[in-house]
Amino acid sequence: MKEILETIINNLVDDKDSVSINEIDGEKSIVFEVKVAESDMGKVIGKQGKIAQSIRNIMKAVSTKVHKRVSVEFLG
Repeated sequence: MKEILETIINNLVDDKDSVSINEIDGEKSIVFEVKVAESDMGKVIGKQGKIAQSIRNIMKAVSTKVHKRVSVEFLG
């Protein structure tokens, strides 16, 4: 799942070297902490958070395979 999230984020940002994704795997959930450069934060979040919400929806759909709850947090 992390690879899918990395692919999505890397295609959105200009500074691919500053992207870091931390995966926190719990018993019933997985949390992905996404850090990007300040200049790319707007591209990842989008207008009114629509791109960020779309990324979360994709990850929730992918998470049905592992039967865990997934959340994606964008850190500045």
